[in-house]
Amino acid sequence: MRSILILGAGRSASTLIQYLIDHAVEQQWRITVADKDVEHARKLTSGGADLAEGVALDALNAEARAALIAQHDLIISMLPAFMHMDVLKDCLRLKKHVITPSYVPDALWAMDAEFKNAGLVVLNEMGLDPGIDHMSAMRILDRIRAEGGHMEVFESYCGGLVAPESDNNSWGYKFSWNPRNVILAGQGGSAKYIDQGMTKYIPYNKLFQRTVLVKVPGFGAFDGYANRDSLKYRSHYGINDIPTLKRGTLRKAGFCIAWDTFVQLGCTDDSFPMELGANATWCDYLDSFLPPGAGRPTRTNLAYYLNLDPKGEVMSKLDELGLFSTEKIGTTGLSPAGTLQHLLEQKWKLGENDKDLVVMWHRFRYTLNGAQHELNASLAVTGIDQTHTAMARTVGLPIAIACKLLLNGKIGDHGVLLPLKASLYNPVLDELEQLGVVFEEREIAG
Repeated sequence: MRSILILGAGRSASTLIQYLIDHAVEQQWRITVADKDVEHARKLTSGGADLAEGVALDALNAEARAALIAQHDLIISMLPAFMHMDVLKDCLRLKKHVITPSYVPDALWAMDAEFKNAGLVVLNEMGLDPGIDHMSAMRILDRIRAEGGHMEVFESYCGGLVAPESDNNSWGYKFSWNPRNVILAGQGGSAKYIDQGMTKYIPYNKLFQRTVLVKVPGFGAFDGYANRDSLKYRSHYGINDIPTLKRGTLRKAGFCIAWDTFVQLGCTDDSFPMELGANATWCDYLDSFLPPGAGRPTRTNLAYYLNLDPKGEVMSKLDELGLFSTEKIGTTGLSPAGTLQHLLEQKWKLGENDKDLVVMWHRFRYTLNGAQHELNASLAVTGIDQTHTAMARTVGLPIAIACKLLLNGKIGDHGVLLPLKASLYNPVLDELEQLGVVFEEREIAG
């Protein structure tokens, strides 16, 4: 028997766990899911008979975490990204392979030689975005290069959204993954990309104003805003001389300009606790960010301060959230971002019969035999239910398939890895297609 430990049983872990359980007998796996909420972990492993169990673990408890890691062959960390380095250090010390869906921390690259010397695989960025985005892009980029094409433009956007049949709020959004990451999206430095050979920067306070319209066949138009540092993927993807490269996030058209209201007010700041009274209302929350209104009501003052049309779409979206009401907030001592999250988790919760939607879109423009070509590739996956969401499927399935490849000796490289080689991306993408995660390619007429 090979033993697998999954650390964290959050929103994105359900389909990963189910896949491992479904293949446990055939693959001779024993699966442990460790989470602070042991009842939730046990619920997710309930179909695994004696081959899967849920156990209680506070992953911040270093001694308990290390003891559990020591008992398993492969560790899958589904913990928040800030906790990964501690897990990775445990895995190096205890000689364990590890897979994560998260971006590689800078500090991890410095440990690459140690993991290589230990014969260990540390496979990162193995979920949806990052993950499927890398693999699907590399498959097409490698094909274009093999044909003799020269890349001029690569753009890639991805979003976790709500399925059209469950879209019943004006924001066109409901949570299918960690709400905190949604609230804090774009913070931590300027977004950076390259456009026609010129490096571009978008500071956080302008990020949701500088959007592009992305049209995905069958699903309409979306707002696309730039992600973090796109430039590092020039070397990862082997396109160092490409003039235009940009990676971004998708939201339903109209979302970003309304979200920018929160950015401009300071509602997404997570750096300090607010001093709001126990009986504070949502109007009080907004008033705390607004200048004195010369007797104007909160709604009027906000529209005046941010130069918004009082009868426009942005104000209508804010109305829908109840932000101008005298309803009590119901919690105190949180940061502005935490307080906003408290509201949105109530307003944007997936309903009992709701389904989510994952959309990914790539654009490739290249020259081949003296002629210009453009290819668009798009992916749309609809969730099954509240447990096996599109987000859980597209994050969890690539990890699960990679787990199978690793434990069966199909990953020959060691050290800190990304899923960029054909020996890894081909079997993963091929199995994803069998499971209904399929890209559609379209040649765009010049």
